[in-house]
Amino acid sequence: MKISHYFELEDHVTGGISESVAHQRAMLDRLGLQYTTEPTLEADVFHCNLMGPRSVWYARRARSKGIPVVANTHVTAEDFGDSFRFTNALAKPLKPYLRWAYGLADALVCPSEYNQELIEGYTDTPTTVISNGVDRGKLEGFESLEAEYRDRYDLEPPTVFLVGHVIKRKGLETFVELARRLPDVDFAWFGPLDLSLKGRETTRLIENAPNNCTFTGFIDDIRGAYAAGDIFCFPTHEENEGIALLEAMAAGKPVLVRDIETFSWLEDGADCLKASGDGVAPFVDALERLRDPNLRDRLGSNAADRSEAFSLEAVANQYQSLYTAVTP
Repeated sequence: MKISHYFELEDHVTGGISESVAHQRAMLDRLGLQYTTEPTLEADVFHCNLMGPRSVWYARRARSKGIPVVANTHVTAEDFGDSFRFTNALAKPLKPYLRWAYGLADALVCPSEYNQELIEGYTDTPTTVISNGVDRGKLEGFESLEAEYRDRYDLEPPTVFLVGHVIKRKGLETFVELARRLPDVDFAWFGPLDLSLKGRETTRLIENAPNNCTFTGFIDDIRGAYAAGDIFCFPTHEENEGIALLEAMAAGKPVLVRDIETFSWLEDGADCLKASGDGVAPFVDALERLRDPNLRDRLGSNAADRSEAFSLEAVANQYQSLYTAVTP
């Protein structure tokens, strides 16, 4: 079996989608499946990760030739808004486009049950939930970087941290306000910080953040974030899955999330803490509880155990089964 595993705009798109594609290709390698990263109709399956115009062009022709089309549903109108400049304006027309584009596939890969529920409102194309997975090997040896990264960003434990693009949708306002409410605690957001791509509100929040709230920008070794961070705080409002969350769990970090449907698979008090209700008060209460090192250790250990089900080894066979199911 040969797969055309195509990621349109691969040289430009970063973040979770790019990480997911890297994970998929690592899984294909593990399965011993032959694939090319070029779009081609000389394949048994056309698998695309971003339904841009070139992917759509190939998807339509693949179907006309009887080649099965598989597409990952990384993008939804729901998670597109409050991301970068102009994305709010584009989110509304994006939905009918995605309904049409996802409808060109024979099978859709959804990273979570929540995402699957959304996509089933877009199209009747069959869906399968397959996690983006977590590359545990990428984190290997992260503990050795603790002193270096704490010194680099002047962070004292227990540091509250987050990993990923700094965007409003991921709970930027809550993160900054938490730092303001808890001035004796260090907060660090590790991730790209290109203000030219940010909206006015996002820029204002970043520039007016208190001194105990650090935005590191891009870091060359992401393991440093998991070494210097102690409590992974993820106040995102909308998420399809959250690879950084899975990485934090794999690193044995206690996680605090907003109580949204995406995270319904997590058990509050067992492998995470959830902040329910409006405003930042529930997050403040949870972080006060997490000053207790015994609670942090227990939640972090449970999170690490739970993350094993998302390892690339555990997820890979689901892709094998999907490709087998869609091919004649």
